[in-house]
Amino acid sequence: MTYETASSSEIIKMRLDKENSVMKSDRAFLLIDMQKEDGFSVEGFNAAVEKAGPLLDALRKQGIPILYSKHVNRADGVGLPGGEPLDPSGKPATYCSATNKVDIIDALSPQAGDIVFEKNRYSCFFQSNLDQLLKGLGVKHLVIGGVLTDVCVMTTVFDAYFRDYQVTLIEDICGATTEAAHYSSLLLMANWVYDLEMFTSEQFLRSLRGEEFSAFKAAIPDEFAHTPDKLGDAIKKLRTKLNK
Repeated sequence: MTYETASSSEIIKMRLDKENSVMKSDRAFLLIDMQKEDGFSVEGFNAAVEKAGPLLDALRKQGIPILYSKHVNRADGVGLPGGEPLDPSGKPATYCSATNKVDIIDALSPQAGDIVFEKNRYSCFFQSNLDQLLKGLGVKHLVIGGVLTDVCVMTTVFDAYFRDYQVTLIEDICGATTEAAHYSSLLLMANWVYDLEMFTSEQFLRSLRGEEFSAFKAAIPDEFAHTPDKLGDAIKKLRTKLNK
């Protein structure tokens, strides 16, 4: 089984030509950097993978396009960001193009019709053709999950917002190196992405099935403003809104 790579010049035409396809949605799902790289730990990663699987299945059944990002650092070091950690041989210490660490994990392998593209910076939009792909698919509403919440996920959410996409974040298929980092970034996004929607995977599946669901919908700027000693209270408030 093969999937489409974003390097193919025919991807957009193929998608637009599928007039008889079930793909009629203006939504797409972006799964960020769920790769085999193990140079650092992600808290709750296994749980996120378990929840992502059924969600991907449901999205495919409804004909909602799925895009995968792969973070890739060139093995020869060309184009690396400043300060990128290197191994003793001078190659990138993580996401090295010469290894299978850049591959999507087997449990969430792309399927026929899914789109996979590469990036070399945190945001999926930076120096990639993601925006072109989404516009070619007619996408206005981008649903996002993946890792790391406080790095690639958050920068992609903000960049999507800057490009006027409606953004929905699936909170429990995201993860960071610590729970504090995960929730701190969720609070930043909830505060400043004014039309953000945030779901758990269970509630989002309910919405796909047309069932009653609960989710966080941004209402006012800086809704979760807090002092350092009240971070726990802000997290609890967000979790309540997510029905967790």
